[in-house]
Amino acid sequence: MAYSQKTCGSILDIIGNTPLINLKRLVKNTEGASGQLLAKLEYLNPGYSKKDRIGLQMIEEAEVTGALKPGQTVIELTSGNTGTGLAIVCAIKGYPFIAVMSKGNTEERARMMRAFGAKVILVDQAPGAIPGQVSGDSIALVEKETQRLTIKYNAFRADQFKLDGNWRAHYLHTGKEIIKQSNGNIDAFCDFVGSGGSYSGIYKALKEYNSKIQCFIIEPTTVAVLAGKKITNIDHKIQGGGYNLTKLKYLENITPDGFLQVSDEEAIMMSRRLAREEGIFAGFSSGANVAAAVELLKNELKGKSIAVLLPDSGLKYLTTDLWL
Repeated sequence: MAYSQKTCGSILDIIGNTPLINLKRLVKNTEGASGQLLAKLEYLNPGYSKKDRIGLQMIEEAEVTGALKPGQTVIELTSGNTGTGLAIVCAIKGYPFIAVMSKGNTEERARMMRAFGAKVILVDQAPGAIPGQVSGDSIALVEKETQRLTIKYNAFRADQFKLDGNWRAHYLHTGKEIIKQSNGNIDAFCDFVGSGGSYSGIYKALKEYNSKIQCFIIEPTTVAVLAGKKITNIDHKIQGGGYNLTKLKYLENITPDGFLQVSDEEAIMMSRRLAREEGIFAGFSSGANVAAAVELLKNELKGKSIAVLLPDSGLKYLTTDLWL
């Protein structure tokens, strides 16, 4: 069992320690693929995503340093998952929380945050943006509004792009859980990058354990800016990353072992395969992570062991074309 057998003091006690599942059926059913694909089910966190970890870490570190005062309003820009994690943590700890989100993100996420008591501010997408898809231009508008509201409410900014609690949550916990659960049998890790926190934290934990473990960055095919490729379309369907941000704080002093690209169609197909073949109901970025890992198992890492995160639940995308 992943969860504690003792009584928990609050829902915060079950954040983390998610299961690591061997996707042997999916690998077996993929022509040309061989090896082991280990998927960490982050959607089994209470807010149904990996972002619960950073919400808790950022708030608790701010409490320790005094950056967050008792009863102070907490605010953050979010695609929905970080906001949900913060909404849960703030509900338990007694902080008012404001989530600022693009209208391009799914309505399910906004409804979840409101259910936890958050105030949700929805920002119009950038001119010409495709409904249901979030570009870097749309994120820039959300950032501008978040900055304005932070001043207005004298709020604590739980900035997932700047606070060390983001990458530290994955360095201290997620990465070390993967090592323990796999008995250290890991040849590679690949991750779809949003803020870069999970990639950076797990990268550091894995490299500290074994410097030979290869760590790959995943981006949308049309917005592979970290790989140095030309942008062909800033609008893509893989929510939570691929924002055309060429500078990410958490990737400073990080040297990726490679870059991988995944199309919308590949991510969608793999998310659907996860449901049908493994009984795992996950979102777009989960499909992207698994699709990239499978390609590695068909080619340069054939026969090796690769770990990925399944960042969030398919329940957050019921109004999208992921599930028809």
